[in-house]
Amino acid sequence: MNIAVIGVGHMGGWLAEVLTKDHRVGVFDKDSGKTGKITGVEVFKDIRDLKSFSPDMLINAVSIQNTKAVFIEAASKIPASCLLVDMMSVKNGIREYYRECGLRFASIHPMFGPTFANVDSLDEENAIIISESDPDGAAFFRRLFSGFGINLFEYSFEEHDRRIAYSLVLPFASTLVFAANMEKSAVPGTTFKKHSDIARGLLSEDDALLSEILFSPYAREQLELVTQRLEFLKHIILQKDFEEARIFFDRLRENVDL
Repeated sequence: MNIAVIGVGHMGGWLAEVLTKDHRVGVFDKDSGKTGKITGVEVFKDIRDLKSFSPDMLINAVSIQNTKAVFIEAASKIPASCLLVDMMSVKNGIREYYRECGLRFASIHPMFGPTFANVDSLDEENAIIISESDPDGAAFFRRLFSGFGINLFEYSFEEHDRRIAYSLVLPFASTLVFAANMEKSAVPGTTFKKHSDIARGLLSEDDALLSEILFSPYAREQLELVTQRLEFLKHIILQKDFEEARIFFDRLRENVDL
């Protein structure tokens, strides 16, 4: 199969290398320095090279805000039979594009950003396949991810964005608040160090990615939950209510299965 990958950052580059084992892979990135780091692929000098490559599958791994624009630019350069693939962490808007363009698509979301995950051992990681995807496209990525022992989930576009608002916005917001209050002069304990590592990893991500996740249409309800819990915790602290604190801690232990 001829597979083109547009955008070879952490995830796009990883996918391109993995796919070279069984497929002919061509890659393009506006940053030519990224394409030179990937072995076993054909490097496009321009996105117009898609025409001669004639991909059976086009994996769009650019930033969220540029995904639709790349699909539109590539549309006249790929066969009508080409399967479009996005990896957007927030799917808001892409479903409408797929309906308009009329091409087959597979929408996926690997939940193991290379910033934190060990890509050589992914058996504890997760990936999502959108249930409205083309059946053959969905089957392709089930086989691919299953081969690495990755846990698979299937959601509709709407279900995906609701669940991502919970699984990403909640920890993102908590980590950003922690980072906003960090003092370089502080003497860190073990817990502080762990939170610091998470904060550094999160903030090494692209600003556009962080913003798009926080701007999700379902983010606000998660942020409101965070502020409500903080207000309740502040109430317990101000009242020095040990019994209320004990009940609160027990509830939290249940939440984390402790």
